[in-house]
Amino acid sequence: MTTLTKRERVQAALAGQAVDRPPVCFWHHFRPHGSGYRLAELTFEFFVRRFDLDIAKLMPDLRYPFPRRCIADLEDWYLVDTIDFRRSRYGGEWLRAVRRLRQLAGPDVPIVVTVFSPLTQALYFAARPELVLQHAAEHPAVVHGALAVLAENIRRQIEVTIEAGADGVFFALQGCTAAVMSRERYRELGRPYDLLALGGAADGWLNVLHVHGDRELFFDEVLDYPVQVFSWSDRRAGPSLREARQHTQKCLMGGWDEFGPLVHGPLEAIRAEARDAIEQTNGRGLILANGCSVPDDTDERWLAAARQVVEELMVPR
Repeated sequence: MTTLTKRERVQAALAGQAVDRPPVCFWHHFRPHGSGYRLAELTFEFFVRRFDLDIAKLMPDLRYPFPRRCIADLEDWYLVDTIDFRRSRYGGEWLRAVRRLRQLAGPDVPIVVTVFSPLTQALYFAARPELVLQHAAEHPAVVHGALAVLAENIRRQIEVTIEAGADGVFFALQGCTAAVMSRERYRELGRPYDLLALGGAADGWLNVLHVHGDRELFFDEVLDYPVQVFSWSDRRAGPSLREARQHTQKCLMGGWDEFGPLVHGPLEAIRAEARDAIEQTNGRGLILANGCSVPDDTDERWLAAARQVVEELMVPR
């Protein structure tokens, strides 16, 4: 089969078509110290120059401009306010990151911007995550008002970063698990605002939904979200890639345990997980990746080994 470009390979995977090899991506966090330009350079160095990955993922390492763990009282939710992404420093740094990365990477490298969902941000803002549920139960209008502001801010962030050259969003959900709240609560506090925020991704062709957590995910609650790819810790939280394929024909992103062989080897185990992922999906509609971010201090020899393993994989035709 003719060797595909990165963009062609990822687009073929999204369409469930045959590929020359599975698209591959893995990631960890960086320390750009608030600089969008620096984040772009670190991203290019890791994803493109060092490991030649099929997707460049801008990590959420330019923090949302609101202090974490600062909401202790009900009235504190009123401090969550509208952000002008074209004029604020925060928005400016994100636009700088996308534009610089596109300049460095060229037109063929798919770029996704990692964004946390409105509820995820709210859980970060609260002094204790359970305060979100407590305040929502006692004074729902206040918390829903804050979530609506967050959803609009995130919707606009996604929209302008795609306009600036990103191909889509890596939209990360926390709280979409029984370990944090009930299904009913997520349907109330998560889903409506997820969908509002994802409205900004309508012009993206590579939108990834990441369901974060290591157990009891509400995976079936988000299968109808308007994205092209589903990402989750398939080796840890489940469902398996095979089980997920029974419920959706959209592209699946996973296969490697983010705390397993990808982090500490050996090579044979890295190869075994990759081959098993291909077997589970018949090599179609798969982006081979870690289930979630690997530790920042991961020995890069194992990441290099994983990248080389992909070149050896035989994909069923």
